[in-house]
Amino acid sequence: MKFICDGLSLSEAVQKVSKACAVRTTAPVMECIKISTQQDEVTLLATDGELSIQKSVKAEILESGDTCVPGKLFADFLTKLTDEEICISTTDKGMEINYRDSGTSMQTLRAEEFPDINLEIGENSFVMNQGALKKVIAETVFCCAQDDTRPVLKGCLMEFGEKLIVTALDGYRLAFSEAEILSKSGESRLICPARTLVEISRMLASDEEEITLYSQGGMLLVKSEGTIIVSRLYQGDFIKKENVIPSSFSTTVTFRKNELISSVERAAILIRGDKNNLISLEIGADSVKVSSVSEIGNVSESVTADVKGVELVISMNAKYLLDALRALGEEEIVISLNGAVSPFILQNNAKKDSLYLILPVRNAQ
Repeated sequence: MKFICDGLSLSEAVQKVSKACAVRTTAPVMECIKISTQQDEVTLLATDGELSIQKSVKAEILESGDTCVPGKLFADFLTKLTDEEICISTTDKGMEINYRDSGTSMQTLRAEEFPDINLEIGENSFVMNQGALKKVIAETVFCCAQDDTRPVLKGCLMEFGEKLIVTALDGYRLAFSEAEILSKSGESRLICPARTLVEISRMLASDEEEITLYSQGGMLLVKSEGTIIVSRLYQGDFIKKENVIPSSFSTTVTFRKNELISSVERAAILIRGDKNNLISLEIGADSVKVSSVSEIGNVSESVTADVKGVELVISMNAKYLLDALRALGEEEIVISLNGAVSPFILQNNAKKDSLYLILPVRNAQ
């Protein structure tokens, strides 16, 4: 294998693909990027068994072939060569990277050791505007679980009906968002890993252009502008949001989002590092008092609000509240509550196409 390529183009492609390299594995080839050459393109492919990313870039191909190179090392090295024209070739001893009058060698593994990735996924398809898909991903993915206690909660439930409805939860909070779909065929329910959705969002370049998601046999495929993402889908039962989101509330509070964000951010500073990261909201007749208490001090601020219903004091994790507030797009936000120990929700005041539910905490202070 031998090819000449622009350093910047190659580096950007390798950075994208390396996100799928395995970090801790007993199979060294899973930490590699497979490099293949054909006609006038170099194709890069990485996988960790769950997520696979392939990216092609233009190059002058002098000899066809393929090899596997340590992904993170290769990616880090190429970031230092973005202003260079690079010649990459393989020998019996490994890979040679030549630039200007300099050169570097890296060990490689045989391409035959790299696992086969099925790129012929297309039984079911879902077509959306890229902007709509980016929106629902951004508004939900941060609520997915981070640990392996319940693997299915590390993904988002995607339900394709008249609209795409995306739900995520981690046991302490829930996110829900919906968006228009242009067309669909086949199955209508998928549980997609959160990290896959993050990588899909990164590949979406134009809000107005369409993107198609393909699924088949428990796998998902998305492709755009030379990049292909293939991911294993999670299987299992997902909590029904209808069973946990209250249908009525005893108190509603309408306020300006940025004012509450600023107040909660200041209150969170003094509890930074505390195990529970708790703040309290004291909901009065026409204001919300934001407070926090720690060993080093306390904060107590009032935010003007339109309050309807029962006055109460409720406590919650400051990060969960801030994540939800920042994800909502309107300036006026509504919090709906049913007492100090019941789950509460946050929504935009006008457009109700997204929702956040948070579990409160007893005896915060």
